[in-house]
Amino acid sequence: MTNVVLFNRALADPTRWRIVSLVTDKALCACELSDILEMPQSTISSHVQIIRKAGLLESEKCEKWTYFRIERRYLKLIRSMELFFAGTEDPAWKDDAKRAERRLAEREGSCCPGPRKLTSRKKSKPRITS
Repeated sequence: MTNVVLFNRALADPTRWRIVSLVTDKALCACELSDILEMPQSTISSHVQIIRKAGLLESEKCEKWTYFRIERRYLKLIRSMELFFAGTEDPAWKDDAKRAERRLAEREGSCCPGPRKLTSRKKSKPRITS
């Protein structure tokens, strides 16, 4: 496992948590994250580097863009954390998913060609056991 301090540092910032949530099921590049989070690309890139150093992201270089997505081995942990903290996040974060959908719908006509290998994952529904 990655260094525990780096791992916790990566998830301890609200912006980094928003990025992690956005790239859990779909691969996004820095310019897409910038548009979705309405922040400068330089800010997004700095946060992405911290998340990468913690070992949480897989990436794919496609032309001049690099797409990021959560490493498969951390999916279950990230999803369980999302469920555990559901309802406690900043209300503005709920708009992230809507902006992400709109931004991805524009991908074909935008500067970003989209990833080739890191395709979107279907978000699994939590299992309910009785």
